[in-house]
Amino acid sequence: MRDMIAYCGLDCEKCDAYLATINDDQTLREKTAKLWAELDNAPILPEHINCKGCRTDGVKTVFCENLCSIRQCALKKGVATCGDCLNLENCSTVGAIISNNPSALKNLEG
Repeated sequence: MRDMIAYCGLDCEKCDAYLATINDDQTLREKTAKLWAELDNAPILPEHINCKGCRTDGVKTVFCENLCSIRQCALKKGVATCGDCLNLENCSTVGAIISNNPSALKNLEG
């Protein structure tokens, strides 16, 4: 599985935080920070929008590094992604992602 597939199955290469980081795109950082702050009702600033992927070495957003329960669970279980977990089909932790994003489930199964 590609390293840029997140623990949850989302494709980090399509994430605006990743794209802003690798392209050093301040406008995209500002746009993403504003959107995420509104969606999460949290004080997210453009300087928080830096990430090179949740399964790779390098900088991560505060959410991905410390708050993502999916990433924390996968690290604790020692699985490469949730696709390697025996509880994937019944998991409430990753359930919302895979039920709302068929490509994430396909990535985990692939």
